Amino acid sequence: MRTAIVTDSTSYIDQELRDSLDIHMLPLNVIFGDASYQEEIEITADQFFIKVREQKDLPKTSQPAYGTIIDKFEQLAKEYDAVVSITLSSGISGTYQSMVTAGSMFDNLEVVAYDSEISCMVQGYYVIEAAKMAKDGASPSEIVARLDEIKKTANAYFMVYDLDHLQRGGRLSSAQAFVGSLLQVKPILTFVDKKIVAFEKIRTEKKAMKRITDLFGEVASKGEKMKAVVIHSNREEDAKKLAQQLGEAYPNAEMEISYFGPVIGTHLGDGALGLGWYTV
Repeated sequence: MRTAIVTDSTSYIDQELRDSLDIHMLPLNVIFGDASYQEEIEITADQFFIKVREQKDLPKTSQPAYGTIIDKFEQLAKEYDAVVSITLSSGISGTYQSMVTAGSMFDNLEVVAYDSEISCMVQGYYVIEAAKMAKDGASPSEIVARLDEIKKTANAYFMVYDLDHLQRGGRLSSAQAFVGSLLQVKPILTFVDKKIVAFEKIRTEKKAMKRITDLFGEVASKGEKMKAVVIHSNREEDAKKLAQQLGEAYPNAEMEISYFGPVIGTHLGDGALGLGWYTV
């Protein structure tokens, strides 16, 4: 059985790696006024944050067009017997349900949609593992079983630099944002039951990042082999520094750096930092 691996753009996997592992990507969209851009194809993270600073209103986001999903599955049906499609959390996007619906339209292609219940490069970890297994001839059921194992230890926490995007995006009241800004509150966010929720509200960025690294340290200090990623919005140098520090402190953790792209960046804003991981 030949199994194709599909993901959406919010896994933010480098194109070179996608190509080497035969990972197929369907882009979500960011919309500025009447102009829509496919992230990772028509607009990069750097271009996005420049454009946001030039605009009065925040962009909107949308899942991959249904027709685009159908077209992709039709193409894959010519070469593959099955598809495992790994999406960002169904609690923040309708992408997962669209994959389920589109997959049900095919009799000659087994489509298994998998809800990562998270996003960004932690979602990417699921995709990369699945792609390696698919290359080795694993069946969809074997791949899903492994993804369920990853899910048991996968986690991510992230801090937004300011509350403006959360407030303008309707995820925080104006009063909360005003008070939070006055108090220099840096909310720590995470995924719970597939949705982004406030984990803790902490004064100052330094204390917030220490709290996040402490949470990571509670797991990493057990000495088990881990994969971990520092994720950033326009803070590459800070991300590199943090990854180096954590890599030196916990040699059992394989550290890397990724980014919040346009769709996720719409909600978190410029300057966000996050840390995600799973136990291998």
